[in-house]
Parts: sequence; C-alpha cells; structure tokens
Amino acid sequence: MKIIRFVTEDQKIAWGTDWDGESASRLEGDVFVSLTDTGERLKVVQVLPVVWASAIICIGLNYRRHAKETGLELPDYPAVFMKNPGAITGHGAPIVIPACCTETPEVDFEAELGVIIKQPAKNLSEAQALDYVAGYTCANDVSARRWQKHAGAGQWVKGKSFDSFCPCGPVMVTPDEITDPQALDIRCRVNGETMQESNTSDMVFSVAQIISYLSQSCTLMPGTLILTGTPEGVGYTRKPPVYLGPGDRVETEIAGIGTLENPVVSERG
Repeated sequence: MKIIRFVTEDQKIAWGTDWDGESASRLEGDVFVSLTDTGERLKVVQVLPVVWASAIICIGLNYRRHAKETGLELPDYPAVFMKNPGAITGHGAPIVIPACCTETPEVDFEAELGVIIKQPAKNLSEAQALDYVAGYTCANDVSARRWQKHAGAGQWVKGKSFDSFCPCGPVMVTPDEITDPQALDIRCRVNGETMQESNTSDMVFSVAQIISYLSQSCTLMPGTLILTGTPEGVGYTRKPPVYLGPGDRVETEIAGIGTLENPVVSERG
C-alpha cells in the first residue's frame, strides 16, 4: 500500500491511500500497526511529511561509487550521524536556503532511500531487521557543505539539520510492495537535469545490515526515519560544483515509491 499523510479541507490531519494528486481514500487505524481503507474520498489540501520522525538517523558513504567520487575509503562499519527531527518537511514544501548559508553557495542535494521503523527495535539480527520496517519513502539529505566540513567543529549534525533539510515523501510504501530494498533505481534531478542516477544494489551496507547495526544495545523507536546514504553525483563533487539556489526545483525519484518534489527558496526572501 502507498500511504500519504495529509491535511483535509476541514484542517484535520489524515492518512490516505490511492492518492491521485487531488484526493485520497481515507485510512483509519494506526499507521504502525494496521490501517483500513474506508473508501471515503477526501480532498488533499496539503501533503505532509509521511511521518513525523521520532529520530532521524543517517548513514554516510554508503554507496561504493559515491565513496569513490569523494576519494574516501569504504567504511568498515556504517558511518552514523543524525539530523534534527525539526528538519523534516514534505512533498511540495520548499527547501529553504538559510540566511547563514548565503556568503558562498554551499547547499547540496543527496537523494536517499528512507526507511521507517514501526515498533521498538533492539538487538535485531539481519534476518529479523526488515520485519520491523513500516515502509519506505523518498528522502533527501540536504546538506550545507561549509557548515558540514568547517563550521560544525568536525561533526556533521548542524550542517545537515537546518529547517527543511530533510524532505521526505510523498508516500510511504509498505514492505509487501517492496520485497527487495536492494534493487531500487534512485535518481535526483535539479531543474529537470539528472544529477544522481544509481541503484540501491550499490550500497555498501544493506538496509537489513543498517537496521541490525543501529539496533545493537540501542532501541530504535517507532517513527524512526533512517536515511540509508546517497549515490554518486552530489553537487560538491562536480566540476564545477553545483549548489542549490532560490528558484531551483529538486526531484528525488525511487522506483516503486514515486517522486518527491521540492522548490528551493531563500530564507531572506
């Protein structure tokens, strides 16, 4: 099932399926337990982030060709960092260039497969890991490179946690429709031009390996959003570099899930 979270005409938040761009069939129940299609069509006034994340955990250098383009060695273990949950935003909502990121262009795109955890997960084996997945979504690990590399005292969190720096959606696809998360084409387009094009088979660590690793002696709570890494083609590795600016439009497309679209604006107006 493809599930969206949205605002209705009477300003209520609802879950829906069979979204046609204008309306959706209302779902009732618990998104992490069971949802039932009521068949009631509701107008979709605004598509919200598919989940309001309890935590956003990210994996760096998890595509072989991306590691190669950066000149870095493949990691022996998943490289883990986090984004502030306040960075999350939805389909159609703007990516906002922060006022503190306008001295030089630095805001970059990173198309990623997002994985949403449905129940408390701790000390999972790889064989158990996918049973704890509520669904998969498109995500973009938007990154301010100067802040990431130099202005964050050597850590990445601040440069990746500005408001709007974690677009996700528009839908969450349940695992019954994605039997193999390691066989999905993934792309990022900026203003219609393909910047990233790969397949999740290029991941260094699989989705199951990532979930198992993160869960060791550490409980992953329901609603945890895991960003599983980005493929080659990011802006800062290009010659010349390509950074996002006001007026741009970013599309993150993953086979079997859909396309997440976000315009780019400036915080300064």
